[in-house]
Amino acid sequence: MPLDAQIEAVLFYRAEPMKIAVLAKFFEVSEDEVRTALEALGERLKSGAIRLILTDSEAVLATSPQLSETIEKLRKDDLKKDIGKAGAETLAIVLYRGPLSRVEIDRIRGVNSTFILRNLLIRGLVERRANPNDSRSFHYAITPELFAHLGVERREQLPEFEDIMNTLDTFESEQQSVEEGESDNVFATT
Repeated sequence: MPLDAQIEAVLFYRAEPMKIAVLAKFFEVSEDEVRTALEALGERLKSGAIRLILTDSEAVLATSPQLSETIEKLRKDDLKKDIGKAGAETLAIVLYRGPLSRVEIDRIRGVNSTFILRNLLIRGLVERRANPNDSRSFHYAITPELFAHLGVERREQLPEFEDIMNTLDTFESEQQSVEEGESDNVFATT
């Protein structure tokens, strides 16, 4: 499979901007090879519904500007729907444990949260911030509008905050102990 097609698949799957350096490392090629493949991908996509947005250091897939009315209609329809169980679960994770990266949210939920987070972003319930520890990723945090809607000024004012945090801390400590025990026995025979 050509490099531009592989990059297209990764950008589609990630559904967020990716650094060219990260793509180069992932595909074990030079940044120049990634840029060449991105140029080919951009040309190939130019006449379709999807466009490649390319900056000096990042690439992301987006819909064609000609389809903005269609996408806006879809967005309005999405906003009319309930966020659902997965949305509520993800929102609770960000509310009580945030700010967190998508990878951390995925680890807690056990499934990919990309589209759920997109839905929460569109609704203004969460926001994406630069990750202070890793410039290649983002943290998801609760918006001031959600705090206002919930009638609190900070998360410590949420109902049963201390009890929930203590339960989460205990659970995470137990999980970490189990994971460390499993990693110690990787080469053990039964």
